[in-house]
Amino acid sequence: MSNTRADQPDPAQDSPTVGPPERSAVGLPAVLNSVRLVREQAGVRRGLPAMRAVNQKRGFDCPGCAWPEGDHRHKAEFCENGAKAVAEEATSQVLSPEFFAAHPVAELAERSGYWLGRQGRLAEPLYLAEGATHYEPVSWDRALDIVAGELRGMDSPDEAVFYTSGRTSNEAAFCYQLFARALGTNNLPDCSNMCHESSGSALTETLGVGKGSVSLDDLHQADLIIVAGQNPGTNHPRMLSTLERAKKSGARIITVNPLPEAGMREFRNPQKAAGLLGRGTELTDLFAQIRLGGDLALFSAVNRLLITADQRGEQVLDRSFIDTHTHGFELFAKELLDEPEDEFWPRVERATGLERALIEEFAAMVIAADRVVVCWAMGLTQHKHAVPTIREVVNFLLLRGNVGRPGAGVCPVRGHSNVQGDRTMGIFERPEAAFLDALGAEFGFEPPREHGLDTVNAIRAMAEGRVRVFFAMGGNFVAATPDTLVTEDAMRRVGLTVHVSTKLNRSHVVTGTRALILPTLARSDRDLHEGRPRWVTVEDSMGKVHASHGVLEPLSEQMRSEVDIVLDLAGRVLGQSPVAWSELADYDRVRDRIEGVVPGFTDFNERARRPGGFTLPHAPRDERRFPTATGLANFTVNGAYAPPVPPGRLLLQTLRSHDQYNTTIYDLNDRYRGIHDGRRVVLVHPEDARELGLAEGAYTDIVGEWPDGRERRAPHFRVVHYPTARGCAASYFPETNVLVPLDSTADVSNTPTSKSVLVRFEPDSGAP
Repeated sequence: MSNTRADQPDPAQDSPTVGPPERSAVGLPAVLNSVRLVREQAGVRRGLPAMRAVNQKRGFDCPGCAWPEGDHRHKAEFCENGAKAVAEEATSQVLSPEFFAAHPVAELAERSGYWLGRQGRLAEPLYLAEGATHYEPVSWDRALDIVAGELRGMDSPDEAVFYTSGRTSNEAAFCYQLFARALGTNNLPDCSNMCHESSGSALTETLGVGKGSVSLDDLHQADLIIVAGQNPGTNHPRMLSTLERAKKSGARIITVNPLPEAGMREFRNPQKAAGLLGRGTELTDLFAQIRLGGDLALFSAVNRLLITADQRGEQVLDRSFIDTHTHGFELFAKELLDEPEDEFWPRVERATGLERALIEEFAAMVIAADRVVVCWAMGLTQHKHAVPTIREVVNFLLLRGNVGRPGAGVCPVRGHSNVQGDRTMGIFERPEAAFLDALGAEFGFEPPREHGLDTVNAIRAMAEGRVRVFFAMGGNFVAATPDTLVTEDAMRRVGLTVHVSTKLNRSHVVTGTRALILPTLARSDRDLHEGRPRWVTVEDSMGKVHASHGVLEPLSEQMRSEVDIVLDLAGRVLGQSPVAWSELADYDRVRDRIEGVVPGFTDFNERARRPGGFTLPHAPRDERRFPTATGLANFTVNGAYAPPVPPGRLLLQTLRSHDQYNTTIYDLNDRYRGIHDGRRVVLVHPEDARELGLAEGAYTDIVGEWPDGRERRAPHFRVVHYPTARGCAASYFPETNVLVPLDSTADVSNTPTSKSVLVRFEPDSGAP
């Protein structure tokens, strides 16, 4: 095994070239960039078989996002970012023992996440002993014995935290949560806690199911699609073809976003000759360039307009649906209408940055549409008032009966390819009693009932020295979480940190007293057991479960599947009681046990073998039945909160560049926004920049302001004048996660408030 990239320098990320943002997305440039990345990362021998199999019915599920595939698949059923994700994990580059011998952990900690990720696949277990300076290879037996010994030596099972990334399969997630609960803890935080937890909280309360209610066909049949707080062109590019099809069928699209994004302006479909030749489809009919955190005010204003129009006799509301299927309408309507007009509209305009005339145009488009879908992502979920905002979106849909019928519904767009499946499988720190009852009955033990730690509370527990073992099934916990310096200090207080990973990342170099890295198979790798191939399943963003078959020869015989790692460890810690762990190495048996625990998985093995899989039941969508506390869909009263912004300050959102997937940095470009060869940039409206004295191309420190009085500083960012909403700014994560306090979280969901960070700007203190 060799490494040819370790001697390459870590490129500077603070001196980008900046040009005008692009006005269209995808097309030929996306195709050429995909080909280049696959060739560079994976090479022709590995790259071509991988790309032929990605998202195919007998292939493997792309790890790049959770957007579903239709029944008809193109031969190239992937987007540019999917190609990047597959190329990244299908790389032919392998990390060698010589690499770790040559690079102390302290030196690796000075490298960027971009450099770390480009070094290649992890190929053998690695151990950092207490007081050691370097990772060293160890056997699997030695590695798992270290973990097992630490777990057996705990005073309480709650001294362990089991974190999960959304790349984990259903089978691995089920076994993982089973092990944690058989051990005796519900400490099962996951990446949902930092993204769509707010969606799940709001939807469970209002509709009774914390998932989206639509299918691809619903989007194809919709009259109006609202895309709020989401950038499909970068984060879910295959969604653009769905929007294009809807548009060509007559749908209109409203985009609600502080930033104008190329993908929502014009989509050049690379599957069509016209798209490759530069002719695209204009997607957005109305652009509501909203201020950060103004979505609650916007949807409440539209709801007020709908109700008042109905009161004038225009028959806007679906009174039959409201009377038959909902609860709380009268109180909701009274609270919404009580505020005098001369107070309500000035407040809404301040909160949204939108003129009343545009909001009235928005409402008119809604009234003209029989079937409406609302899609959203992190732009709605990562605010203090995220849960009330999403509840207000549900109010909006309930008013006209746009839940539980074709062409209408809620569409939270998930990021990780199986983050929704993880939750379905029981990865949750606050499990429902019915799930625990079924799990206990299936395996003959009493699962713990006390709620466990979510991501934010796990960091707090680590900081207080209450966590002895931190075990991460995938992900990059340190880089993905808020309050970077606090989180890193907390991680260093843990006795043993363990990461099941495919590539090197920041979390491997910010460690506990001792640390292990366990190499696992990627989604694209072939998974063999006793010479026979095994396959797993995933659940997409619309509740469809389907098989995923790896196709590539693993680069090392020491890479193990996530399921095998969990089963081996569980056997060492708990023996073969209450679970015969070794029998679950046959994934069909895992699926049989899932069938006995999780509703909707009847005949799991048989249905998962069908090309394309099957869709899980969804009571509001399928039956207009709402399993809430009232037995009905709930209207809610959500107040009028909007983030306050004192003079001389801006609200900043953290976001991805185009060459990025979560914390994985593929390259240093953000092509659609006109930024190349750098990441330490802050996007500021030219008028705000002029008022604050921030010249184009100048360098500044970004300083977060929070009531706790503790300074949080992100130094040395290049100012880019950019047409964002007034009063707002934007910068990439994880570089600006340092500005998000651990204690600044969404009400109810406890999700970090990464989309409304109050900041000021100070003179540049120099490169970090």
